[in-house]
Amino acid sequence: MIRDNINNIYQDISHICNKAGRDPKEVILLAVTKYTTKDKAVEAIQAGIRHIGENRLQDAESKFAQIGDHLLGVKKHMIGHLQTNKVKKVLQVFDMIQSVDSLKLAREIEKQATKMNRQADILIEVNTGGEEQKYGVSVEGTLPLIKEIAAFDHIQVLGLMTMAPFVEDENVIRKCFRDMKNLSEEIKKEFEGSNKVAMQYLSMGMTHDYKIALEEGANMLRIGTGIFQ
Repeated sequence: MIRDNINNIYQDISHICNKAGRDPKEVILLAVTKYTTKDKAVEAIQAGIRHIGENRLQDAESKFAQIGDHLLGVKKHMIGHLQTNKVKKVLQVFDMIQSVDSLKLAREIEKQATKMNRQADILIEVNTGGEEQKYGVSVEGTLPLIKEIAAFDHIQVLGLMTMAPFVEDENVIRKCFRDMKNLSEEIKKEFEGSNKVAMQYLSMGMTHDYKIALEEGANMLRIGTGIFQ
């Protein structure tokens, strides 16, 4: 079932990308293992998944330990809200942090990454819908934040992440994703030639809206239910 679900999503990716003249191979399917078991996560990896995401450090530590050697060659993404006191451990457990939304958090990542003498790969989480209950920097505040982070020595900004409002109106969802794509292009121009900022990833689209996200330029999809249920 999990293999079939993954194949169906890849078929959607191919269809939508071919229609838009994009290379489907450039799209990363990230399996969100938050609500699934160790066995199902392993099944997804055996079906070809090479990127997995978790929302909470504690859950990730437990699940990744259980998955064990199956994680070889699999990139681990922190996709949930991150508190500064968890940064050190998160850098030890994950390969990328997708949920950086403040200078305070970025400073702590820089501090801990400096101590470890390593580069921290991050995405900036943007609250495109301007929803009060959601984390993320505002669209207007994104470029100024990235300019500050670009001065750090041990952080590389590799793109943007967002979650569209959970609404029925497809136009609202589409506008959020389109705004993200435009913002990504704007930032790419601003930092052309920079080795600290590269708009390599546009992480947007989940089980209920990944097709719209793809149509609007996403190249990283974060899907849980669509894979595991």
